[in-house]
Amino acid sequence: MPDAGAGTSLWLDRPRPTYPSAPTRRDFDVAVVGGGLTGLTTALLLAQAGCAVVVLEARRLGVVTTGNSTGKVTLLQGTKLARVARRHSAATLRRYVEANREGQQWLLRYCAEHDVPVQRRTDLTFAFTEDGRDDVAAVHDAARAAGLDVTWRDDAGLPFPTTGAVALPDQAQIDTVDLVLALAADVVEHGGEIVEGARVTGVSGRGPLTVRTSTGEVRAERVVLATGTPVLDRGGFFARLEPSRSYAVALTVPGPLPEVTAISADSPGISLRTAPVPGGVERLVVAGGSHVVGRAAAPREHVRGLERWAAAHFPGARTTHTWSAQDYGGVDALPSVGPLLPGGDRILVVTGLDKWGIAMGTAAALALSARILGGQVPWAAAVRTWRPGGLAGADQAVRLNAGVAARLVGDRLSPRVHAAGVRPPEGQGRVERDGVRDVAVSTVDGVTRRVSATCTHLGGVVSWNDADRSWDCPLHGSRFAADGTVLEGPATCALRSVGQP
Repeated sequence: MPDAGAGTSLWLDRPRPTYPSAPTRRDFDVAVVGGGLTGLTTALLLAQAGCAVVVLEARRLGVVTTGNSTGKVTLLQGTKLARVARRHSAATLRRYVEANREGQQWLLRYCAEHDVPVQRRTDLTFAFTEDGRDDVAAVHDAARAAGLDVTWRDDAGLPFPTTGAVALPDQAQIDTVDLVLALAADVVEHGGEIVEGARVTGVSGRGPLTVRTSTGEVRAERVVLATGTPVLDRGGFFARLEPSRSYAVALTVPGPLPEVTAISADSPGISLRTAPVPGGVERLVVAGGSHVVGRAAAPREHVRGLERWAAAHFPGARTTHTWSAQDYGGVDALPSVGPLLPGGDRILVVTGLDKWGIAMGTAAALALSARILGGQVPWAAAVRTWRPGGLAGADQAVRLNAGVAARLVGDRLSPRVHAAGVRPPEGQGRVERDGVRDVAVSTVDGVTRRVSATCTHLGGVVSWNDADRSWDCPLHGSRFAADGTVLEGPATCALRSVGQP
């Protein structure tokens, strides 16, 4: 079994074009921050309408959430509809599904027009246990209430025991990087600019806005934040989101593979799909192992757990790729799409896609571009930021922030290993106490590095992620490379380097 360390997803494992680190001009109608599916689709829609658009990506296109997702384009979405139904009216549930349907239809049309391969699949939400069967029944009821043509199956037809499933036919799966490459080329063809390696560190002004990046400044009349969680704290979205990390493995399997996409409603949390590989054997993709960012003792065990599960149910399975992804769930189970601040319209945001960002992220792009261009979409009110009824998630927000506060206090009081000059083993890291400061020490690729253990967002103490070989903040999900470089999350500044004790 190969080492389950930091890896590259099945979709990202290919040569890809690179883009410059600075635009050719400084003034734009719209600056889109984030080069994933939502950001690129928003930029394309605006460029097609004649807007001067720049996409500002901190790393490379698609390398954060989009290129590490499972690539399912489904309206069923696991237990999501049941969770929405528990907190919202039937009308809001229908509008949420309508948004996803419009996003799905736009995306599938786009794929057909641009030769992006799509595999049509029946999508299943299934249960391993009797308790899980009740959860699946709730999904069935919510899906029917939302107008989806779902059916109940006592037997899911999967190669392991199940207690029931709900099925929605004619859904889809894609290689998300195929889509990213097509969208990026289309943005450029329509006159948009794409910049990689330019991390946005701030936005100021009233019009035009000045967007500060690690490679310079641009000016724009509007800014769209399509970064998973907003990189600007104004609006306080970080306090209304739960950051979640999950893992995936791609495997070769000697026997037949399920011809469906599927996800469990109970434990163990397992997501399944297949993936055609050019010139190779079709792969099985198994995902799961979800946990709050920075709060798992040994994330690498989540990867190994997926591999063990796959080996038990698909004899002869052999891992070819391991990777992980980060998502953010909103406190009221709905995404937020619209102004960053109430009453403002200069800075727009999309967040809270909660692991179902392929269809919904596309829908968000349709809503944001329509708003900028002076139009509207009928379902947008149900998912807009600062919507009436926001108290539907107040109890969850209290729980999340109580957990954040408890973690912050606990981390400050927890005992530390005192700096002793003993380097961590390869691939490992620990937080040491060096006088009055906490220092994050890790060894990666033979190099031992010491950086501040204090997250640059709101001061949480980072913890070592041995699956991704990164420092992850347990408060709001900021992540940093071993050398302190920002990887993702609300943080925009690196962990500073610390000298030897």
